[in-house]
This record gives sequence, C-alpha cells and structure tokens, in this order.
Amino acid sequence: MTDAMDAVFKALADPTRRVLLDRLRENNGQTLGQLCSHLAMSRQAVTKHLLILEEANLVATLKRGREKLHFLNPIPIHDISERWIGKYDRPRLEIITDLKRQLEGESHE
Repeated sequence: MTDAMDAVFKALADPTRRVLLDRLRENNGQTLGQLCSHLAMSRQAVTKHLLILEEANLVATLKRGREKLHFLNPIPIHDISERWIGKYDRPRLEIITDLKRQLEGESHE
C-alpha cells in the first residue's frame, strides 16, 4: 500500500500532471492529441506524464481502434483522502476551507 501511495503522491506533485487530471475530470476519455491541445509541450513529454499517471493508477487507458483513450481513475485520490483527511473532523476542515476561500476572495477585491 505504501508504494502505491508514494506513486500517487509523486504523480500529484507535478503541476502538469494535475492539469492532465483536471482535463480528464472535465472530459473523460480523451486521446493524447486532445490532451496535448492545450499544453505547450511535445507529445512525447505529455506521454511521459501520462505514463507516470498510469503507473500511479490515476489514469486508465482503453484502446479503441487506433486510438488510445485516457480515463481518470479517482480511487487512489479517494484512498489518500480517507487515510489522511478522513481521520480528522470533516466539518471542521470544511469550515476552515470555506474561511480560506472567503479570505482569498476578499484579498482579490
């Protein structure tokens, strides 16, 4: 279990990989070309990021003809949430999060 969580934390540590996960969350089942369309990097670089996400089990793939579709797998993130956040009092964390959002909103005005 520790090695699996280490791989997830490693994968989530990179901002580009988080962008890829966000894009899949918004529109699941994208091809490499679709995922590359809004990133200023080569297909090879995006492929390397996707491989790390696949190794962490955060992305699953499905071959459809000549296309390879990428799908978000949220289970590893949920597992981390349960292990690291679930131990704490969720209502208190939600209040702190709401307060943080309010303060950030005020600082932008």
